[in-house]
Amino acid sequence: MAKDKEIIVGLDIGTTKICCLITQVSEDSLDVIGIGSHPSTGMRKGVVVNIESTVEAIKRAVEEAETMAGIEIESVYVGVAGGHIKGINSHGIIAVKGGEVTQQEVERVIDAAKAVNIPMDREVIHVLPQEFIVDSQDGIMKPVGMNAVRLEVKVHIITGAVTSAQNIVRSVNRAGLEVNDIVVEQLASADAVLENDEKELGVGLVDMGGGTCDIAMFLNNAIMGTNVVAYGGNHITNDIAIGFRTPNHDAEKLKRQFGCAHPAMVNETEMIEVPGVGGRPARMMSRRGLADIIEPRVSEIFMLIKHEIGQSNHLDQLASGLVITGGTAILEGMTELAEAVFDMPVRLGTPKRVSGLTDLVDSPQFATVVGLVTYGSRSAKSGRTHNLRGLNMFDKVLERMKGWVREFF
Repeated sequence: MAKDKEIIVGLDIGTTKICCLITQVSEDSLDVIGIGSHPSTGMRKGVVVNIESTVEAIKRAVEEAETMAGIEIESVYVGVAGGHIKGINSHGIIAVKGGEVTQQEVERVIDAAKAVNIPMDREVIHVLPQEFIVDSQDGIMKPVGMNAVRLEVKVHIITGAVTSAQNIVRSVNRAGLEVNDIVVEQLASADAVLENDEKELGVGLVDMGGGTCDIAMFLNNAIMGTNVVAYGGNHITNDIAIGFRTPNHDAEKLKRQFGCAHPAMVNETEMIEVPGVGGRPARMMSRRGLADIIEPRVSEIFMLIKHEIGQSNHLDQLASGLVITGGTAILEGMTELAEAVFDMPVRLGTPKRVSGLTDLVDSPQFATVVGLVTYGSRSAKSGRTHNLRGLNMFDKVLERMKGWVREFF
């Protein structure tokens, strides 16, 4: 059953947790049959810093998911994130031979758009067509079969550090699993939480993780840009640990149980117990004081995100507003504070497009892993699955290039 094409597995290797989701493809949906999660201690800001710890955490998460599903798995779709992820827009132009656009012409114009200088220490992860332009007529998504003299394409190219991607794949391989494909995490999260009408009108997605906040912007059902802000929930936890003089693991618990990003939403008289550090006794502290520590850091993160979106000149194009997701987005008051900072509608994104044991993944912290299995389901249906085990990074890029053009048509 592990080799059955009807089983799709996603593996989210995050800074704070590693999550494995096993789904089974039914006629018109993906059924959740198993999920496993384990704290991640070998990652920092989306990058492997301790491969042994990462491998062990992957094994634990996978074993938990396998036990629940009652099967053994052999291959997964893996998410990649981190400050090393960069996105650039490019433009390609060709003359159409024979007067009709064919699939070969589409591949040629995308090749022309990909002809940009990329440093040797980086690899292309995704090439995402934004729109085609046929004889000055823009906004075309599927040009095959049209009469034309000139064909242009605008694409968004996402690259990552070769070593970072290589260490992710190697960690999964050492855990005894094959990697079907790697997917940038904000694209996976967008697949799980965004609606088509939002993508059409213009929307920004922010996946708020422990080490980074990953950004993706959409307009006219196409990707406009991607960014990464190297701040996340761990920075909030660290501020609490310092401000309340409590160990980091206790600060994390306080953040999850009592944290609020909007102090005005907290009763000033409410008190919470704060564990001491180094064997010191616990103290009673104001919950409003906790919110006063959290709010400046969250505001700073939102201002950095707003700056990144503004730098890409897309802030005014997000007509349907912003969607925040990820584990850090669960914090009380996040949407209210985000609306104040961005001056636009903000909603919390919870994953959709799966059935079965949906209560197990009905939280923003599972947006990425749900997006990975939906991506994997589409790849399996169209025959675009790539087995990256045993390939060096150059061969892996060549293998994935075969599916780039087909990936979006």
